[in-house]
Amino acid sequence: MSERAAPFYCPYCGDEDLRPSEQGHGAWECAACNRAFQLKFLGLLARGLQQTDAGGDKI
Repeated sequence: MSERAAPFYCPYCGDEDLRPSEQGHGAWECAACNRAFQLKFLGLLARGLQQTDAGGDKI
């Protein structure tokens, strides 16, 4: 089993000074803008990937 993914930057200010929060699973704190946020995986989309005419994948 692999480690859980961590965010690379704050979604609000873009800074990389992030620390895990004590608020619970998936919660992070940004030291630069003093904001806290939580990441949550919602699930897979039912439609999945669809082929385009150019041969690439369309989401």
